[in-house]
Amino acid sequence: MPPPGARDLSKLYLLGPPLVFLGLVFAFPLVQVIWGSFFAPEFTVQYYARMVRVSVYAQVFWITFKISALTTLFCLLLGYATAYFLASLPPYRRQLALLCVVVPFFISLLVRNYIWMILLGRNGLVNSWLLTWSVISQPLELMYNELGVLIAMVHMLLPYMIFPILSALLAIPPELIHASGSLGAGALRTFIRITLPLSLPGVAAGVLLVFIVALGFFITPALLGGPKQMMISNLIEFNIRQVLNWPFGFALSNTLLSGTLLLYFLYVRLLKGRLPAVGFP
Repeated sequence: MPPPGARDLSKLYLLGPPLVFLGLVFAFPLVQVIWGSFFAPEFTVQYYARMVRVSVYAQVFWITFKISALTTLFCLLLGYATAYFLASLPPYRRQLALLCVVVPFFISLLVRNYIWMILLGRNGLVNSWLLTWSVISQPLELMYNELGVLIAMVHMLLPYMIFPILSALLAIPPELIHASGSLGAGALRTFIRITLPLSLPGVAAGVLLVFIVALGFFITPALLGGPKQMMISNLIEFNIRQVLNWPFGFALSNTLLSGTLLLYFLYVRLLKGRLPAVGFP
């Protein structure tokens, strides 16, 4: 049996390369971004003060959180209904239906945005069909506004909501549903008293995942949104790539990261101990 020191050394050999990789790829760039927002080249907080002083930046942050929250809400409504339907299917049919959810991941994010541009444009397929069927008399404005951004973002982030909820629903013992029915509870009461509470861990995971990913969306608001739908990621890109104001872009990035981490810790603290523990398969 090897001595304890040798075991610790072997662990270091195994963990060393991954830790070095994570440090070079993630930690070092993050430190550079934080450093660059304060030292340009001398220490200053003017870039953070600028975000407080100029109201337009607060408005961009508000738009970012608003669009992310609406996207999360619509994903929750559609994702829960979809996951509930998938959970009710036999295993073989469920696997086939899940292909419809997984297949969009095989397509590039940029390509999916261009597809939505083709569908939602003034001369796109949606307006063409509605005009052909005489549902509308003139094309609808489905792009370059909040509606177009929400439609595309919900479509792209919906799988992130479906899978956690589906896992929670599949983890609910079927005996509980049968017992509820045998005791006289109807389908609605069984859902409210058993299915919904026991699926809340999946709901919580899906909401957190979708909201955090939505905060950093860049391509969709850039292609399908207008000036009023500029999100913080678009503002960061504008400052870094177009006006070459790297310190201010770093400050915006750090503020977004700090806000995301703060919301995450508040989210975890508020929900700690308030959700039933459900195992995930």
